[in-house]
This record gives sequence, C-alpha cells and structure tokens, in this order.
Amino acid sequence: MTPYDVMLSESQERMLVVVQRGREAEVERIFQTWDLTSAVIGDVTDDGHLTVFDGETVVARLPIDLLTDGAPLRRLAGISPEPPPSLHLDSLPPLVDAAQSLLRLLASPNLCSRRPIFRRYDHMVGDSTVVPPGGDAALLRIKGTRLGLAMTTDCNARYCHLDPNLGAQHAVAEAARNIVATGARPLAVTDCLNLANPDRPEVYWELEETIAGLAQACRALEVPIVSGNVSLYNDSEGRSPIHPTPVVGMIGVIDDYGRRLEAGLQHEGDFVLLVGSSHNDLGGSEYLKVEHGTVAGRPPGLDLAREGAVNRLILAAAKAGLLRSAHDCAEGGMLVALAECCLLGGLGVRCPALRPELPLRLDAAFFGETPARFIVSAPSRAMPELQTLSRRHHVEISLLGMAGGETVEFEGQFRLSLAEMRQAWEGGLVL
Repeated sequence: MTPYDVMLSESQERMLVVVQRGREAEVERIFQTWDLTSAVIGDVTDDGHLTVFDGETVVARLPIDLLTDGAPLRRLAGISPEPPPSLHLDSLPPLVDAAQSLLRLLASPNLCSRRPIFRRYDHMVGDSTVVPPGGDAALLRIKGTRLGLAMTTDCNARYCHLDPNLGAQHAVAEAARNIVATGARPLAVTDCLNLANPDRPEVYWELEETIAGLAQACRALEVPIVSGNVSLYNDSEGRSPIHPTPVVGMIGVIDDYGRRLEAGLQHEGDFVLLVGSSHNDLGGSEYLKVEHGTVAGRPPGLDLAREGAVNRLILAAAKAGLLRSAHDCAEGGMLVALAECCLLGGLGVRCPALRPELPLRLDAAFFGETPARFIVSAPSRAMPELQTLSRRHHVEISLLGMAGGETVEFEGQFRLSLAEMRQAWEGGLVL
C-alpha cells in the first residue's frame, strides 16, 4: 500500500486510540483478549504539525490549523419549508374503543416488539448483559466492578418532520429517560444526522434547526455530544426525501448494577404509578397516524427543566430502593407504555376507570405523548417516602392501579388479556 492508501483509506471497523506513554503494552493486552490487532502508529507532538513518514522519508507535513480552524466553511441558504398540516383537536372524533385502538397501536411497525430482529444476534456475548434488549435501554456490567453501562438509541422522525428543532430535542430527552429508566445517570451522546439533500434550501434549514435542537437539549440535560456522523442526500429523483432523522445514541452509568431497574412489572400487588402530568399532546402521535391516518400538528411541548426534575426523581427513588420497575412514556402514550410494562413482566394490571378532568381528552389521556413521564411500580411500604420525594422534586405522581392477574383492565372501560396484547405486539414485524 502506498502512503496515500494508508492515510486516506476508509476501511471500516477501525478505531484510533491515544494512549499514555509507557502503557501501550497494557492496552495491547486488552485488545488481544478480544482477538483484535493493534499497532503504534505515531506520537503526539507540540510542533503544531501533522507529519507523515514512509520509512525515513517525510511524505506529508501540514499545519494542524489547516485541518481544524483553517478548514473552509460552506454555508448555504436555509429557508423554512411550508408549515405542516395543523391539528384541530375538536375535529377529531371521540375515542370509542380504547381496547381496539391499543391493539392496533401495539401491532404498528413503530411500536411492536423488535424481538424478531434482536434475537438474530447474540446479545449475551461475553455474558455481560444484565438488562437485555426490548425495554428502555440495555445494561452491561463491567467485569471486576459493580459498574453498569446503559445504552440506547432514539429518534421520532415524525416529530422532526413537523418541527426539526423540537424533534431533535425530543430525541435527546427520550434517550435520557430511557437511560434513567434503568437507574443509570446519562453521561454522553453520539448522533447520526440523517437528512435529504442539503443543497435544497428547505433541507439545509432542517439541518440547521436539527443541530440547534440537539445542542439546546444536551446543554440543558448536561450530556455532551462526544462523537457523531452525518448521512445526507437521502432522496432520489421522483421520490419523497426522508424526514429529518437525527438518531441519538446515549450511554449512562450506574454505580451498582445490582440496583438496576427494568421495564416489566415485577411483583403482584405492587402499586403502578404514573410519574408526571398529561396534556392534550396528540400532535405527531402514533395514535393520530394509526387511528386517523395523518401526521399533523406540532410535537408535544418540551420543558427541559421539567425533564431534568423528573429524571432526578426517578434516580433518587431508584437509589433509595423504592422502585421495582420503571418505563418511560413515549410513542403511543401512557396506555402503550403500561401495556409494555405488563408484557415485559408477564403481569397484568387492574385500574379504576380513567376519567380525565377537562380540558384533558380521554384519547389524549390514554394515547397522548406528553414527555417527562414514567410508568413505575413500587411496593406499598415505599409509598410514603416516594410521595415525599415527589414533593421535593415538584413532580406529580398519580396512582394508576395494582399489578396482578393476566389482563389489563380499566374498570368499566375495557379489559384485554395479556395473550391478546402479546399476539398483536409480537406479530407486528414479519421478517
């Protein structure tokens, strides 16, 4: 290979690591454990230049500033596209059959079980997985310690289509909730910005707004973006361009993986609670798409300060051992999240009739996608301390029902067996 090939080849599955001088052998032994090859390729200098040798011959030498601050910038003109269709809640017919709506949502490609995909891969490699795929975030143990690493990826492309700035913020906020749902603290973000042709002014505007939204949410939730990449020009002649899709990958850490939380209900007789408050947030929702065949309105409003408060409450309750399970409410809303808790834990739930106070609609109470909410379960003895914590963090907690049985029931409104829900949920993807 020529020096040009070595320096500019885009071969995959490689990583550049900077190692403290004198500790190269330690790092190489770790690589060898995983059957990975490695080589020392250079040294960090203080002369401000990148110098490349081929043997004893210098084949390239250029100032670092040329690759960083001196790189030319290309800034295009961004123009906001036509606003998306508006949503008038009063024009939506009232919810008639919550049970059938729930089954259709559980079977939708965006919400159904991903088990047919992840079961094809060995997610137990090295026997380090302590929370497997299928819930909020996976959790791996760090061998020789009590530390656990949680990881997730998130994005709602409908939200980003309706409002790329707000949609990008939602991607960060949901990823953080998914990490927190395991009992882990969010640490850092990597992103993949998938958009159409940025030479088009409306797409360039989407790119600018997406980046601004990611930055705003990451600053508010104190999670740095440490890496990322872009995939642009995702459109073709005669076909619609993709929606802006900034996929957010996030990792978090828990000090003791033995105190982890999972999404499934754990014990019969536990109280099942909704953390956070609900609003008429049906814009861009899965319910609106599945039941009314439209993507319209604005994504739910997002209060990043409130996201932080709710996350801190969940982490404090988890650390104190007050919670048995936790699952964030996202696509599909509260009722889909509750059904997932039941399916993942193999336990039903019995609830009194849900009768929201005006102006909250019944369809929004069940299927609205208001952020900053969790479904949690807790033993009765934990309730006094949990209520004290909720007041301290200024976050509402309301009782939904009690875990147990083999059905999801809201008294006088609907009743579904876990078997019916599982058939819909597990049959949504046919591979």
